[in-house]
Amino acid sequence: MHKRLEGFRGALAQTGVGSSDFDLNTDTILPAGRVLRPAGVLAPIVEDARGLSLLLTVRSAALKHHPGQIAFPGGKQDEGDVDVIAAALREAHEEIGLPPESVEVLGTLPAHETVTSFSVTPVIGFVKTDFEIRPEPGEVDEVFAVPLDHVLNPDNYLMQSRRWRGQMRHFYVVPYGPYYIWGATARMLRAWTEIIQK
Repeated sequence: MHKRLEGFRGALAQTGVGSSDFDLNTDTILPAGRVLRPAGVLAPIVEDARGLSLLLTVRSAALKHHPGQIAFPGGKQDEGDVDVIAAALREAHEEIGLPPESVEVLGTLPAHETVTSFSVTPVIGFVKTDFEIRPEPGEVDEVFAVPLDHVLNPDNYLMQSRRWRGQMRHFYVVPYGPYYIWGATARMLRAWTEIIQK
């Protein structure tokens, strides 16, 4: 296996502090006793002409939640899923056509709490074999690859703000060409940079 991937495996084996959509908004008061629904997303690493790259999706503009945003393939854990890793692999198969058996799971990042009350576990996996990318109509408008070195470089992250539900919200962005990677996706990627920097 690629030496760098083995380094990821070692770093991901370390326990860490989870992230959330509220990290940069310290004045947010979260309700006590809130119930978070488990979900899993897959960060699929592929090897291409540029070296190691990460596959991301552009969510369909027709979706009710987060239309047009850049995201990892993934979703909530269903009753038939053994765990959040199984959920991430199943959703990646449904959303972009990635066969679960083509993925070597390297580990997971600590869970990320979203404003939509999900506890999302990012699953880092290496795609061992070529596959035909098939975006799920109505869910995914585009699948694109971003160099892993770009999203794992903390210097490429910016902090921006916008008003949301009457309050100013701060969040990370990690732009790449025409792609505006922000919000929960950027925060989870930023958490990955923090783990491998240790």
